[in-house]
Amino acid sequence: MRETKILEFKENENTNTFLKTVSAFANYLEGDIIFGVSDNGNIVGINNPEEACLNIENKINDNIKPVPTYTLDIQFDNTIILHVFEGQFKPYFFKSKAYKRNNTVSVEVDRLELNRLILQGQNLNFEDIISNKQDLTFNVLEEDFIQKLGMEKLNNDVLISLGFYTLDYSFNNAAALLADKNQFKGVDIIRFGDNIDEIRFRKTYDHESILSCLNKSMDVFKLNYIYEKIEDASRTIIESIPKNAFREGLANALIHRQWDTNTYIKISMYNDRIEITSPGGLPTGISKEEYLHSQISVLRNPIIANVLHRLRYIEKFGTGILRINNAYANTLVKPNYIIFENSITIILPVISTNQIFTQNELEIINILDGNKKLSRTEIEKQVGFNKDKTLKLLNSLIKKNTITKSGNGRSTKYYRL
Repeated sequence: MRETKILEFKENENTNTFLKTVSAFANYLEGDIIFGVSDNGNIVGINNPEEACLNIENKINDNIKPVPTYTLDIQFDNTIILHVFEGQFKPYFFKSKAYKRNNTVSVEVDRLELNRLILQGQNLNFEDIISNKQDLTFNVLEEDFIQKLGMEKLNNDVLISLGFYTLDYSFNNAAALLADKNQFKGVDIIRFGDNIDEIRFRKTYDHESILSCLNKSMDVFKLNYIYEKIEDASRTIIESIPKNAFREGLANALIHRQWDTNTYIKISMYNDRIEITSPGGLPTGISKEEYLHSQISVLRNPIIANVLHRLRYIEKFGTGILRINNAYANTLVKPNYIIFENSITIILPVISTNQIFTQNELEIINILDGNKKLSRTEIEKQVGFNKDKTLKLLNSLIKKNTITKSGNGRSTKYYRL
């Protein structure tokens, strides 16, 4: 056994250092402290576990404020498992300080994180609290509502229904973020050339409605990754990166970012990809797997999410990652997601017309993965297609520079490039 973010070892309960970890688990995520185990994971046991349990209980009740929910269980090897549940009445203090886990160590939270814990304890988000700016106008928002929902005017009743007011009828931060002018940093876009030393375009959008930030960012995207291809008398619109994927990625950043962090959403545009980096890690209570498989049920900014949903920038809460992945369903290149404690980056690769495949073509590509060299008849048996269809698909994949062939006649073999 070894210590982790949610597991700590203590040889005994004689010191109060374990109480920092009790505070950390109660504030952020439930976890276990096992008494009677050395730091290297060796079991040493507790001489009098019943007395130790009473001592642990008294220390928690006397020193952690408010008292968190926990259980104590004596094991057959005379170890004690203290399980601390994440609490609802945050922050949980030990000696007037709140703690969090940093890998296997419990450390004091900074002022910003303490403020976040206080809001969570009040069942509030940053977007719920009163805005520093109260002379707000909503022309951009009104125009969107008129165009998309057929509304004649954005009156005060609508603003109330959108959740833009605090209990004393002051504008909250959600209102400010969607107002024409505000105090927040929005989006920083940079377009690189052949390398990072070549900057072709840079623009920041701040102190304005996040709807303006979104739409202006979409305009920059269209200029760089959507173009017309003329063949004979026909014109075809080519999206080198799926437009829906970019819109979902940016909307996802606006909805889930930490707006109390004084920094931008960064959009880095390259010849082969776009990277969208959002300040703030995953919302509390959401795992990386739940995020990547579109099972998000906790919204960091639910008021903003509701407005973007009503205006059809997003279709359904918690499906952004799924929709991004679906935009790349018929391509070999796929999006990538990098999740850190304090940021999330979505990487959208560039695709070309030669990288777009039918489902039948993808079946053949999968069969030839792993440096396999197969004949047409061997491929036919695995995919279940007839000779003509298989040959047509193979020739299409050769034209797309995805596979090639060697040999002649019956000795012809197909394989991946």
